[in-house]
Amino acid sequence: IFLLFLLGKAFPSGTATAMSLRSVKQILPATPKHWVGDGFNVHPVFANKAFTGEISPFLMFDYAPPKQFKPLKPGHHPKGVGKHPHRGFETVTIAFQGEVEHFDSMGHRDVIRPGDVQWMTAGRGIIHQEFHSNEFSKRGGTFEMCQLWVNLPKKHKMAKPSYQPILDEKIPVVDIYETKDESVGECDGVDSVGRIRVIAGSYEGTKGPASTFSPVELWDVTIKNKGAIVDLPFPKEYNCILFVRCGNVEVVEENDTKRHVGPQALALTRNDGSVLRIQSGEAGTSVLIMGGLPINEQIA
Repeated sequence: IFLLFLLGKAFPSGTATAMSLRSVKQILPATPKHWVGDGFNVHPVFANKAFTGEISPFLMFDYAPPKQFKPLKPGHHPKGVGKHPHRGFETVTIAFQGEVEHFDSMGHRDVIRPGDVQWMTAGRGIIHQEFHSNEFSKRGGTFEMCQLWVNLPKKHKMAKPSYQPILDEKIPVVDIYETKDESVGECDGVDSVGRIRVIAGSYEGTKGPASTFSPVELWDVTIKNKGAIVDLPFPKEYNCILFVRCGNVEVVEENDTKRHVGPQALALTRNDGSVLRIQSGEAGTSVLIMGGLPINEQIA
């Protein structure tokens, strides 16, 4: 008994020794693209998992990979999507390249530039429209963005519509380090192998600027070194989803089992661990890590 007591003191619960790795439940390959309006050529990333409990609190995810647009001819209207309604959820738009101009029935008008995030709460109902910005339309260039829909808990379905313009410079950036000697949660702490932009939720005590109605994590992760292995702590009770924006990764499970996730593919993970371990397949790999506490609510 005394020996067990000493072991308990040496290895208290909650330390790295007690952490376990998340495993992959399913990998969804890149989906065929379709046009939303005439400005957004997107992959419907969640495919047949959209609007299901497996991705809660998220509902839908469209990703528009880099696409070149020619300068708009004089007299032509910017490309995009005209007036359309939303109710009972939030839309989250991240601009990577190019610019999106937003208008809504509450009087908000804004331009989302590279690195910016627009977090719009539709709540009891809003009508909005999204187009390439006038400046981007005039000069043309590469356009890349994504949009996520986040469900609202029942008690907030009728919240007043609101708008959070989150500028790139307001999003905190955290360096990440390679995992040390394959020990879960242990980093070498010498040279950074990448960074995390914390948009919502928190990473290692750094909180994102987005205000949410339920616990939501949204991280924009870049790993600059090919082959680097990083451990990303993630609450075990949260759903956790990994999307590969560019490059490729291996999700490393217990017993060093690896699951490959290619470009524009998605990995749904099980709630069986408190650390997501990934290995970069090439330099400059970029992934979105998203998740949150499942709410499994109806949309309306």
